[in-house]
Amino acid sequence: MPGEHYDVIIVGSGPGGGTMAWRLAQTGKRILLVERGDYLLREPRNWDSQAVIVDGYYQAKETWYSSDGKSFRPGLHYYVGGNSKFYGSILFRLREKDFSEIRHQDGVAPAWPVGYDVFEPYYQAAEELFHVHGLRGEDPTEPWSTKPYAHPPVAHEPRIQELFDNLKRAGHHPFHLPVGVRLVEKDGRAVPTSPCIKCESFDGFPCPTNGKSDAQTMVVDPALRDCPNLTLLTRTFVERLVTDPSGRTVTGIVGARDGAPFEASADLVVVACGALSSALLLLRSASDRHPNGLANGSDQVGRNYMRHNNSTVLAISKVPNPTRFQKTLGLNDFYFGDPDPKDGWEFPLGHIQMVGKSDGAQIHGEGLPGFLQWFPDKPFDWIAKHSVDFWLTSEDVPLPQNRIFYKDGKVHLDLTETNVEAHKRLRQKLREICSFTDIHPHLFDRSLYLGKNVPIGGTAHQAGTLRFGEDPKTSVLDPNCKAHELDNLYVTDASFFPSIGAVNPTLTIIANALRVADHLVARMGARDAIAPPRLFDHTEPREPLPA
Repeated sequence: MPGEHYDVIIVGSGPGGGTMAWRLAQTGKRILLVERGDYLLREPRNWDSQAVIVDGYYQAKETWYSSDGKSFRPGLHYYVGGNSKFYGSILFRLREKDFSEIRHQDGVAPAWPVGYDVFEPYYQAAEELFHVHGLRGEDPTEPWSTKPYAHPPVAHEPRIQELFDNLKRAGHHPFHLPVGVRLVEKDGRAVPTSPCIKCESFDGFPCPTNGKSDAQTMVVDPALRDCPNLTLLTRTFVERLVTDPSGRTVTGIVGARDGAPFEASADLVVVACGALSSALLLLRSASDRHPNGLANGSDQVGRNYMRHNNSTVLAISKVPNPTRFQKTLGLNDFYFGDPDPKDGWEFPLGHIQMVGKSDGAQIHGEGLPGFLQWFPDKPFDWIAKHSVDFWLTSEDVPLPQNRIFYKDGKVHLDLTETNVEAHKRLRQKLREICSFTDIHPHLFDRSLYLGKNVPIGGTAHQAGTLRFGEDPKTSVLDPNCKAHELDNLYVTDASFFPSIGAVNPTLTIIANALRVADHLVARMGARDAIAPPRLFDHTEPREPLPA
């Protein structure tokens, strides 16, 4: 096909695609990294709660449709670095048991075709690559590891330390969250030269100081600077993948760059657009040989969508909470079940962690009527000064009818919720915790957080639409994340997840990209010719620019 030829084309520059580009570029092979968006503009608006949280200024300007016909804007962001520009940068390993079959009230989270032991060295490498700060041994559910974290845990601020201590005294096992951050602190404060300043706008916001461990900062920019064989094309939308006449080999990509037609070819193609967009790309790539979509002979492309049962809730501290960097504390005591036998519940509940601190603009934007009942005389700023904010996550199980697809040329996303009862019980556990930690036991939903103004629009933890497995009849990808039906097509975003656990999925995406990259290096018969790119110093006068 016409267009420039590369050894590997990678579609998508988020954690999966950016990490893959970082690793493969070290071989000296010609690598093309394609991103539909551009570099996110560094501007004061990056830290504006009204713009980012309430108005969703940086969200994709797209309209999708739910199964009941309602329209919504998906919580997606098209920039170099992908959704990681806006993520909370909490980088968990899945628990070891998450790789096995787990039974829930509403179904089964299936086992993975490879175990935790295969992922462990890649988890370690991913933690080091993305500067994860943490402390082994605090969380009784954490899986085994061969090394400690390379960076110390982020210090709790006084009100969160008090909450930590109260939980410990009550017999719980709070722990320091594993945070991906470029932070150097002393006595709990960022030192003057630290890229991260421990501000209140870390979680859910882009970071104009490049302190957050997003994919652009940690892997894309360093690789572009140190590897001249890597090319980044921004503002390039891939409409479809093209195959040879047999339909067994992807020959290249076809799309548009700045509105003009664009084509390129490659020996290997890696798709990493995000679980929803990757499935849509394969569906758009239908052909005579693949009439239902590329790699879709099993009719599994787009199905088994998961996004966690996530809730962001606000509670009111009985004493002021002046915390700025609140995202430091987690609790997994209910991860695999309810420890209280009186509750008669034998299924997992999930995970609790702190989330970014509310401010007056966010609270006003939520329009929370519950405040009028419990705090009728308090202004939004007073509520913000006393707010303590939590993120609750429960596992949802994959269902074939939960899927993304095209209908009449429009994107539809069908979602039937599962394990809702478990999530309600987890919320009740948090209420009980509030009662003995000087926090009012009234939890108010922050429904706008990360664009969740419509429940189905909360796509922050999208996964599962191209699951991997041994059986081509029930999966799209093989255990190396190669499409069963094609010789040279790989996927390295969260599409491959057969189940999602109940912790943030990004570290598993990064680890898997490193795992699949090793497979591709061996397949190409390549060896490293360039030293691993060092972390980019964003104070240098020359930064990599879009091609």
